[in-house]
Amino acid sequence: MNTTDTHNQRMAKMTFASVYPMYVAKVEKKGRTKEELHEVITWLTGFNDDQLQELINEKVTFETFFQQATLNPNAHLITGTICGYRIEEIDNPLTRQVRYLDKLVDELAKGRKMEKILRDGNGLFST
Repeated sequence: MNTTDTHNQRMAKMTFASVYPMYVAKVEKKGRTKEELHEVITWLTGFNDDQLQELINEKVTFETFFQQATLNPNAHLITGTICGYRIEEIDNPLTRQVRYLDKLVDELAKGRKMEKILRDGNGLFST
């Protein structure tokens, strides 16, 4: 799926710090914890809690955030639709990575079991 250049630029320039509180609010509203959110973010990006806080404090863009991340080798197993986009069809790598994170947060908020969210490559499903 082709996203527009404007959309891709908007995603690249958005700061992680501006979206992070929304992630926290979304998962906590549904009974999940900030610690579980961090576990999901760590699985996807390789960032530990201290690194994550530093990136928030520095107000890095998603472009910088994912440039510094070590993407989980199973991230490609994150499939399905989020925000009207089928993740596996998004051509722009950065936009796809942001949507990976959105999808994981969404699954956490929906009560999906952590072992299913943290895909291990053993034939996990898509939604």
